[in-house]
Amino acid sequence: MTAAFNWTGVMPATLCPFRDDDSIDEEGLRAYARYLASVPGITALVCNGHTGEVMSLRNRERAFVTHVFADEVGDKVKIVSGVCAEGSDEAIDQALAAKEAGADAILLMPPHHWLRFGRTTQTALGFFQDVAEGADIDIIVHQYPAWTKASYSLAEMLEMVKMPHVVCIKMGTRDMARWGYDYRHLKAAAPHVSVVSCHDEYLLATLLDGCDGALVGFAGFVPELIVELVHAALAGDLKGAYAVQEKIRPLAQIVYRFGEPSSDAHQRMKCAMTMMGKFPSMRMRRPLRPLSDADVARIRRELIESGFLKG
Repeated sequence: MTAAFNWTGVMPATLCPFRDDDSIDEEGLRAYARYLASVPGITALVCNGHTGEVMSLRNRERAFVTHVFADEVGDKVKIVSGVCAEGSDEAIDQALAAKEAGADAILLMPPHHWLRFGRTTQTALGFFQDVAEGADIDIIVHQYPAWTKASYSLAEMLEMVKMPHVVCIKMGTRDMARWGYDYRHLKAAAPHVSVVSCHDEYLLATLLDGCDGALVGFAGFVPELIVELVHAALAGDLKGAYAVQEKIRPLAQIVYRFGEPSSDAHQRMKCAMTMMGKFPSMRMRRPLRPLSDADVARIRRELIESGFLKG
């Protein structure tokens, strides 16, 4: 375990570039990793998350992406690999593969059949215990929105932070009435476990209500702005934070359109970043289909209007 690292700051959830034949663009991935790792304030890169289209990657491809990041910038930032599996054994296999590929930690997503069928507390905690014991690697808890059956209660998270391998919670509750309450109780119980926001669409509010950093896809899009926002907010510089937020606001509208992070939002993010010359291709993996010409034209127009792209 890497207990000396505090898992705070800005941790981008990264995109994954694909060629026209749907293969992973290794050269593009390496260039993207170098760009993100070169931004002061970036502490870790999180690959194989929802932003990185984990659902469409084969297991061997997930390990490959992790290897590329670790090989390219693992000496500069921590590397986290998402683990997305329906059972404990498969999750352990993915975690071990990530560890062998050079990951410092995993982002452990809940099994997605829980979204439909739910689960007991015993099952949820057992899942974390299984992976911790089976893979012996640091774990970032991926908290899903409160409206899903996969979301963890505060009582469950208070049990999770007792586990030595749990080093961070990626808080995606998306219930602002719970945010500050949960944060303060978790920090009181386990001050060594960081609680970071993944609320891309209203990041500033969560940073101000109690937070240790951000693990967001938006930091893989405009890392400089997100670092500036997070540092200002956590330092109590409201004037500075609001000034940065005004710069981010039009980009959030382009990507999220008043919604939460989603496959469609990540597609718009990839499109915008490609137009800005910071990503090699806007191609998404199947079953997603290309954006319509009208959507691409709208993104281009709004980037120009907001000053992020020359006309």
